[in-house]
Amino acid sequence: MKLQVNDAVCGYAGKKIISGISFSVSSGEILCLLGPNGVGKTTLFKSILGFLPLQGGSITADGESIGGWSRKKLAACIGYVPQSHVPPFPFTVLDVVLMGRTAHLGPFAAPSKHDEKTAEEALEMLDISFLRDCIYTEISGGERQMVLIARAIAQEPEILIMDEPTSNLDFGNQMRVLSRIKKLAESGLGILMTSHFPNHAFLCSSQVVLLGRNTFSAGKADDVVTEERLKEIYQIDVRIVETRLENNICIKSCVPLLSDLCTAAETKQKVRA
Repeated sequence: MKLQVNDAVCGYAGKKIISGISFSVSSGEILCLLGPNGVGKTTLFKSILGFLPLQGGSITADGESIGGWSRKKLAACIGYVPQSHVPPFPFTVLDVVLMGRTAHLGPFAAPSKHDEKTAEEALEMLDISFLRDCIYTEISGGERQMVLIARAIAQEPEILIMDEPTSNLDFGNQMRVLSRIKKLAESGLGILMTSHFPNHAFLCSSQVVLLGRNTFSAGKADDVVTEERLKEIYQIDVRIVETRLENNICIKSCVPLLSDLCTAAETKQKVRA
């Protein structure tokens, strides 16, 4: 499947937040959306998921506009993993993952044995079956994030939208989640994710959308994530460095120049004094 955003205009109550943005993500690809707070990343996601009406442009799936799709049809095609989620009741992990089967159930229908098997397979895919009977509210933040991904997998979508999937996770859990995301793409899922870390784009994404307040770029990470563009949208000096590993594998990473930030801050203080 190919999800295509064409010249989209997104916003609230007639106020434009994003204008003229275009990109696509297909099955087996990972597209990482980078940008500072407040530029409209979540607004864009809400528009794709049908929570907000488009103010212009179109969003299509395999050439068909999704604007008129029912909630059930949209949920069967596009899965969503929020930044965080704490249910009001102490559900077991399996129960939380089973909630992903809602799109496939009729009104007032209970999950079947097939639905339960699908949920358990989602847990197995992410190597978290040992959490099956644990209380969701009592497991760690990293484990909860993996459970939310399992819930979305149980939904059996073709495209998976992930809003900062590594938010509030420690370094180790961030890398574990990114590793699972890569495996999901290799299994055929198309993944659209946001991140606040440019390094994540280098580590796992096929494509990158770099969104600033007055700028927009899309393409491969090596072409889009540059020192000049990062400085423009984040307003800090950075360097892109390369690390060569065995078999001549090269990994790029983004390094902020904190010394420059400190110098700039000291200069501002002297001017104010």
